[in-house]
Amino acid sequence: MYKEKIVIKVGTNVMTNRDNRIVRPVLRRLVKQIAELHERGIMTILVSSGSVIAGKEVLGTSNIKDKTQRRQVYSAIGQPRMMRLYYNIFHDYGLKCAQVLPTKRDFSPGVHRQNMINCCEGLLAEGVIPVANEDDAVSVTMSMFSDNDELASLIAQLLNADKLIILTDIDGLYDGHPEEDNSDLIKNVDPTEDLDKYIKDSNKKDGEGRGGMGSKLDYAQQAAANNIPTFIANGKKDNVIIDIMDGKMVGTKVSL
Repeated sequence: MYKEKIVIKVGTNVMTNRDNRIVRPVLRRLVKQIAELHERGIMTILVSSGSVIAGKEVLGTSNIKDKTQRRQVYSAIGQPRMMRLYYNIFHDYGLKCAQVLPTKRDFSPGVHRQNMINCCEGLLAEGVIPVANEDDAVSVTMSMFSDNDELASLIAQLLNADKLIILTDIDGLYDGHPEEDNSDLIKNVDPTEDLDKYIKDSNKKDGEGRGGMGSKLDYAQQAAANNIPTFIANGKKDNVIIDIMDGKMVGTKVSL
């Protein structure tokens, strides 16, 4: 039986390069850390973006004009490719993984919610790593999460996780633009304070992902308010997950 469970969210900007191609060594470093935690008795639920990018790599330029439909198509093509990548890498480290594709209704009170809990807890009990992503192929308009930051926060709260780690491509939350010399990393944030003051225009969403720093902070705040310490950190840095779990001052910690 596992001692602790955590949720890790890895965003599109972490796993891709400047050409918007998936960088496999990044996924391998991520899985290696999850495998090390597994050896310690710490189980991980991985919330992973990347299906749309993976679909673009296979299909190339699409002739579909409607943006939502185009995203559905890319995701439907890319999701099995992402799972194949994860399956092979987890297998290399002696672990099994499973695909979980929630929609927003799965978190509403009722049968769907309980099914989500049963599925994820059952996988964890068997030592299997759930790999969750929004089901973009069917989630449109009102049924969509705002992004995978929201999904990760909801899963953490649903399963009463011990920690939530949100990995992005910068070191954490800054008091100014991250690239300005006079900007400092904010190491600790109280979720009960007004956090809007930390969000700059430059931190708005970009690239292929839907979430920016404002989204990450919003959903970190929600998880932390429910007694789930949440960390926003740079997923491109070596051993960042292990460092967080070892109590090192890495990234921005949002907690009561």
